[in-house]
Amino acid sequence: MALSRRKALALIGGGTVLAATGAVGGFAATRTPNSAIRPWSLAGQYDDPRLNALSYALLAPNPHNLQPWQVRLEGDTGLTLIRDSTKALPETDPLDRQIFIGLGCFIEQMELAAGAAGYQTEVTLFPEGPDGPVANAELTRGGEADPLAAHILMRGSCKEPYEDRTVPAALANQLELLADIHTDPAMVDKLRRLTIDAWMVETMTPRTMQESVDLMRMGKTEINANPDGIDLGGPFLEGLMVAGLLSREALSDPDSSGFQQGLTIYHDMLMATPAYAVVTTNGNNRTDQIAAGRRWLRLNLATTGMGLSLHPVSQALQEYPEMKEHYAQAHQMLAPEGHTVQMLGRLGYGPATQRTPRWPLETKLIDA
Repeated sequence: MALSRRKALALIGGGTVLAATGAVGGFAATRTPNSAIRPWSLAGQYDDPRLNALSYALLAPNPHNLQPWQVRLEGDTGLTLIRDSTKALPETDPLDRQIFIGLGCFIEQMELAAGAAGYQTEVTLFPEGPDGPVANAELTRGGEADPLAAHILMRGSCKEPYEDRTVPAALANQLELLADIHTDPAMVDKLRRLTIDAWMVETMTPRTMQESVDLMRMGKTEINANPDGIDLGGPFLEGLMVAGLLSREALSDPDSSGFQQGLTIYHDMLMATPAYAVVTTNGNNRTDQIAAGRRWLRLNLATTGMGLSLHPVSQALQEYPEMKEHYAQAHQMLAPEGHTVQMLGRLGYGPATQRTPRWPLETKLIDA
């Protein structure tokens, strides 16, 4: 559970926080994890068109920011995308469905970046079958820019309460080309309750909550050393860590006051949602999951261009025993025809998001 300044302030109270952080003069100026966010400024700075496209692709959204991709360059124009099997969520994503959705986001963003640079990309999925490489790709001159590519460096997932205003029908209709958009108040209310109930299952199930806690990077040093997972950084949060008011132990202890306050804060965030976006597929094989990821990435870029915020809240879609009831409810509500609901996201107007850490491109290249 990522904590913003607003959330942490509510957890412990402004006076205590200011006392803990206000006395450290230069502390705030040195808390940005510059190394971890440097890949954002390096995007598009490579001479090789493949590396150029990949430098944007690695900024794509993915579950828990695991960045489950590796790439091998092939000859002068080709590349092979391989899933990094060490990057997994065995408790909340035991079938690796979300991992492959993230890989689909990567592929789509790679193609968009290549097109913006004048290259077309020919992608072959699973050239050696579902257990082999995810894709082969060849880049050749002649591509055309997709308008969505212009929003890559502004894209994010907004995990804050949204403003109390509706998503205009005209924008919702445009987004319907990419997802099912739900703005009807009665349906929105049902989906709010579903997302809250499913999130509570994940949070109150020790092994699934611990999976998230184990992936938390606490402070600038940890974020720079491991620029993946769930980053908890910035001068405010690090001040709390120094003061002993924010720790992994507190975040994993349901009896702590911080944990209980966090439940209230996250509940309020989920309630502050005026609309939802849903991505479904006819089937649920690896190719379907890749396709869902590609659509989600385009949806995320489209909403960014419209000034809207998007935040995945797909806990109800996870395939572990404790979530079975909510998984069935989600599919009954959102895919009664028997399709698979791949992504569920909050949609609305939220504040700007910060750039998330990424591993440098060079660390994702193998046999290079």
